[in-house]
Amino acid sequence: MSLREEIRDPLRRFPRRGIRRWGSRRAAVAVTVVSGGSGPGVLLIRRTTAPRTHPGQYALPGGRTEPGESASEAVRRELAEELGMQLPSKSVLGLLDDYEARAGFVITPVVVWAGEHSEPLRPRQAHVFAIPFTDLDVEPVFVASSASDRLVIRLPLHGEWLHAPTAAVLYQFREVVMYRRRTRVAHLEEPVFAWR
Repeated sequence: MSLREEIRDPLRRFPRRGIRRWGSRRAAVAVTVVSGGSGPGVLLIRRTTAPRTHPGQYALPGGRTEPGESASEAVRRELAEELGMQLPSKSVLGLLDDYEARAGFVITPVVVWAGEHSEPLRPRQAHVFAIPFTDLDVEPVFVASSASDRLVIRLPLHGEWLHAPTAAVLYQFREVVMYRRRTRVAHLEEPVFAWR
């Protein structure tokens, strides 16, 4: 079985949970799988310009879903706009659980296959990093938040932290794809925690 099929298979078997709420703002993020000499990895970006919140944090490429646009179409458009990656519709491997962010967006994570992407990436206002699967194989840390009585998920990465929603999405990706577990991530307006 190819690596692409090894990733697609558990996603096909995973009974994802979507959030359908009338009037909610929708967004989509790309869990972009690349392959290379150091093994498979996932693309993360770190914006160089200061966004309104969380400047300098790692994030998954993505953005708002346009009217009439599916989450899969949105991430392919965002990858083209943000990184110059033109991926066909067959590059979509599957979806993870929707995530309700505090900012009021419902985020759909879409797993896409870029393989050995040979075209040079042209990031707009961001640095791009390929994070090996082995670096995602870490246990999450749950910390108290002043904004909520719930615990917030963080993942350690190279001496820094990935924060929600990126941490929650990549933790579920690790659980579903790497370990074939049906791990759920709570979808609450406040910071989230995860459970098995």
